[in-house]
Amino acid sequence: MDENTSPVSFTEQEKNILHALQGSIPLTLTPFADIAAQTGMDEAQVIDLIKTMKSKGYIRRFGATLRHQKAGYSANAMVAWYVEDDQDIQAVGKQMAARPEISHCYDRTNCMDWPYNMYTMIHGKTQEDCLRVVQELIQETGVTQYDLLFSIKELKKTSMRYF
Repeated sequence: MDENTSPVSFTEQEKNILHALQGSIPLTLTPFADIAAQTGMDEAQVIDLIKTMKSKGYIRRFGATLRHQKAGYSANAMVAWYVEDDQDIQAVGKQMAARPEISHCYDRTNCMDWPYNMYTMIHGKTQEDCLRVVQELIQETGVTQYDLLFSIKELKKTSMRYF
């Protein structure tokens, strides 16, 4: 095994911090101080340990999960785009991802009868909002081939549980 796939032996402090971060962090003005109090550390130690685990790749990302329907965005559309070979797919992706209505934007290799190679998740208050964003993206990027799927319901979002 190489160093990127070798098992990691976590210290008790690391396990405690990872356990505290798996669910919702405290909704207070001092969430890391609160985690420190739970784990018997001080706030600076918690922050340093999180930074270290992130730099080592133990934590890939650290962010908030928006419950978009609870925030008033009840229309959501996954749009599969076909970015032509003569276009810079990375530049198109950056342009699409810059839109505030888009939460996810990624490219994938297309295959067989499914030509799409760029995917975006658009959020709006109405389906018309999502359709407007699609039309604006067509004008902004020149990408005209797409398929659009509206969400029917939101599935439960959960974080991974390791400890």
